[in-house]
Amino acid sequence: MKTYADIPEENAQLETSKVMLVTVPYDGTSTWGKGADKGPELFLDASENMELYDIETSTEPYLEGVFLAGEITEKSSPEAMTAAVYNKTKELLANDGKLFTLFGGEHSVSIGSIRAVGEKYENLTVLQLDAHTDLRPEFHGSKSNHACAVYEASQKHNLVQVGIRSMDIEEMEYVNKEQCFWAHQIANNENWINDVLEKVSGNVYITIDLDAFDPSIAPSTGTPEPGGLQWYPTLELLRKVFEKCNVVAFDIVELMDSPMPKPTAFLAAKLYYKMLAYYHISKN
Repeated sequence: MKTYADIPEENAQLETSKVMLVTVPYDGTSTWGKGADKGPELFLDASENMELYDIETSTEPYLEGVFLAGEITEKSSPEAMTAAVYNKTKELLANDGKLFTLFGGEHSVSIGSIRAVGEKYENLTVLQLDAHTDLRPEFHGSKSNHACAVYEASQKHNLVQVGIRSMDIEEMEYVNKEQCFWAHQIANNENWINDVLEKVSGNVYITIDLDAFDPSIAPSTGTPEPGGLQWYPTLELLRKVFEKCNVVAFDIVELMDSPMPKPTAFLAAKLYYKMLAYYHISKN
């Protein structure tokens, strides 16, 4: 039995695990760097080579259980992939009291999971960490394109965007400027974390595109953008979100295969595990 991070099988059963993890190796609509379909494999490999004791929280999150809930391989069309992710997410959300997590794949994989989570939880805030707004209503003839990743969420839920530094002018029509924290403003605002926290409340879905981080620490993404988020401030934000709100789901996307993917893959593995640590201590 393959388990997340090669943890013991006793910590990887659905019945006893507090966390469920789905992988979606999909890269059907990306327009520049290709290889996000290899992201889940790289993430899982890095996770197996990661120490499982978290120094900051003095915890071993895997002891709470992580169930590897399978791989969604549908790729016949962007719409079919979205439907498959939606259906799998809905199926897993029937297991009450567990945290749903997903690892992509390109950012379009989040559309279906956010849709399903939004149907289950009222007053949902979607916290997006990303270099790009991803607010096109459709792109290249599809509403399930990676450039449309959070458009639906912006229409249905409280969308808060952090780290944005690249967009098309047409997307400005859909940006809530009171809820968008531009990277150039974050760089000059020592209070930016508290400002974000004021906008985030209730049930929360966190979606993290790894290009939110500066390419100096996370270069292996489809569209790396200069001027991104740094490691420790991002962890501080995430920890405070978990403390303040009821985080019901999160995803991490856009880890791309490249000649040197390991630093970014390991960052993604550590990021996922840190978020598990923050989740568990917020519940205890």
